[in-house]
Amino acid sequence: MDDTSGLSALELRPTGGDDIVRQLNEAARRPRWGWIAAIVAFVIGAALMPWGLIVWALAIPGCWWLFLRDGLRKNVVLFYDLEGSAALWFDRFVTSWDATSSSDKLWRTVQSGQVQTTYQHKVNAGVGSIVQRVNAEARIQQPKYLSTNIDIPTIRAGKEVLYFLPDRLLVGSGKRYSDVGYRHLTVQRSATRFVEQPGHVPKDTQLIGQTWQYVNVKGGPDRRFKNNPTLPVVQYGQLDISTAQGLFWSVQSSRVSALDEAGSLLGTAPR
Repeated sequence: MDDTSGLSALELRPTGGDDIVRQLNEAARRPRWGWIAAIVAFVIGAALMPWGLIVWALAIPGCWWLFLRDGLRKNVVLFYDLEGSAALWFDRFVTSWDATSSSDKLWRTVQSGQVQTTYQHKVNAGVGSIVQRVNAEARIQQPKYLSTNIDIPTIRAGKEVLYFLPDRLLVGSGKRYSDVGYRHLTVQRSATRFVEQPGHVPKDTQLIGQTWQYVNVKGGPDRRFKNNPTLPVVQYGQLDISTAQGLFWSVQSSRVSALDEAGSLLGTAPR
């Protein structure tokens, strides 16, 4: 199978044209001196007991000051004053995120491969391609090192995350960030047929048919296999977000329409 996850924030060149990404990456790299000082003070105090109680008492104000300092140094403030069409678009996009986040299940496709031979087709429920997915989650969430005055629609899959800001798409990979202007995005929405495993069909999913683990050339059950379970065929929603620079996210939703409004609005984002 081929990797379909695209470039991470570490590899993706920023296109925002300002220093927000640089500030976020610098904030993420800064050490947390408060925790370092607290651990050192605890170890020294434990080694000097009973005098260690004095060490701990003296260390508390200094550690507290370092914690406050860390909070300021590891925080980037970004204030938005939205007006006109930009404000209207972003308000609609935030509202549309309710439909996305209410989908019972979301996934991101990270690997995909075409079925090449007749044998592979017959032993893989007759599908044309095989994918590997990871669970995803959509919510309203601030980036870890960013403080702002707006709600931010977010979708996360493992350590990879997309933050939909009013003027750009912020891409996160662990503690690294990059960004992409909305004008660079290619967005495609679709409904996809998916062969699911028994007992794994989400409650809001549309069931459209069934197949078998082993099929014959006509698509019916292969009678040569005694243990040939029936598999549900469902319809999922799919949203593909990509750029020429190498970003690629393919997201599936258990409710077929969950990604429709957000995907449609992304296509009309202010340039």
